[in-house]
Amino acid sequence: MTVGILIVSHNNIGTELINTARQMLSCCPLPTKVISIETRDDPEAIRKQLDRDLLGLDQGNGILILTDMFGSTPSNIACAVSDRDDIRIVSGLNLPMLIRVLNYPTLNLDELEYKAMSGGQEGIVRCHHTGYRK
Repeated sequence: MTVGILIVSHNNIGTELINTARQMLSCCPLPTKVISIETRDDPEAIRKQLDRDLLGLDQGNGILILTDMFGSTPSNIACAVSDRDDIRIVSGLNLPMLIRVLNYPTLNLDELEYKAMSGGQEGIVRCHHTGYRK
């Protein structure tokens, strides 16, 4: 059994990230589902969809929910289930975070939560121009 991954994001951000990750890895080693939220969507309807998707992803080892931005509608809807012991929620979704999570399919929920956070943070790097040398 593995941890399920649920991505809850604005518009098609989550879909594009998971598609890119699948291309990069040539597979998707964990069960994943994406909920895309648009401005016209009803939050209560999305919450019901989230509940259905959680049931479908649950294989007994918990679910890691990744959201794109803390405090936004996707994050707030995901946080509505944060009282469950078998769910972890990490906001600030980026491609390095997702790749890191998918590279460790055998980890438990707590370990995957840590990998998501470390992957997301370590994927943020300041690049600076140091000049060209001839």
